[in-house]
Amino acid sequence: MDQAWQIQATMSDSRGKHITEVINTYSKRLMGFIRKRVSSEADAEDILQDVFYQFMGNTKPIEQLTSWLFTVTRNKITDKQRKKKPELLEDLYQSNGEEGFEWSDLFFDDKNNPETAYLRSIFWDALYAALNELPTPQREAFVLNEIEGIPFKDIAEQTGETVNTLISRKRYAVLHLRERLGNLRDELLNQS
Repeated sequence: MDQAWQIQATMSDSRGKHITEVINTYSKRLMGFIRKRVSSEADAEDILQDVFYQFMGNTKPIEQLTSWLFTVTRNKITDKQRKKKPELLEDLYQSNGEEGFEWSDLFFDDKNNPETAYLRSIFWDALYAALNELPTPQREAFVLNEIEGIPFKDIAEQTGETVNTLISRKRYAVLHLRERLGNLRDELLNQS
């Protein structure tokens, strides 16, 4: 009985050394690969950890280790991007915690005074003008998903584009719209 325990412990030590060696050998290369494809250091570290966790849990022999590691890494990056919450219209009219005017105040204000109506009109004019500045694919992705409320999956089926492509296009649209509406907000605040 003691002999069986020693053999299992020895195999475990050997496997542990192999795992440590692989981690030491591939960590820098994989992290560089990941950093080029994700926006935050925290996401990069999470992905690298997930890759090595999957490697440690793998029970099947791996013939081409480098290829396997980079394939798993690429898949983990894709999974992380799919789970990311797409940018929303609400993100356009938030001032990122700054004090003062908020676009969102216009939409939740029950008062129908001339000033509120005028500011709403300015917002929508600026939004539509900024939308018209976008390339058609970005504008369509934003309008279909955010304004018309069509899920990305349905848009993908209609257009033949992938969901990730549509999310990316909408993200670029949101970034552009946020900048344009932020500029308008700043102009309005500076006039006061």
